[in-house]
Amino acid sequence: MFYILLSLQEERHGYGIMQHVKELTNNRIVLGAGTIYQSLSKLEGDGLIISTKEIDRKKLYIISEVGRLILKEESVRIKEIYQNVEKLL
Repeated sequence: MFYILLSLQEERHGYGIMQHVKELTNNRIVLGAGTIYQSLSKLEGDGLIISTKEIDRKKLYIISEVGRLILKEESVRIKEIYQNVEKLL
């Protein structure tokens, strides 16, 4: 969900999100269609993303203000984990 929110800093449809996440992670994370559309439905239901429009049966989404806050909080948490692990290396 983190990468989906990160990807939705700009308006994208499901397949575009899948491609962007794959690119961001150097093919480490490959989201399947079932995963992406189930996640989008949950994120929209939770108010973390907003559906903006539909073009040729492709629904476009963007992160909401609440989603942006959650993404920032998660980024801080990940940074803390990284700093703790870095001490071990």
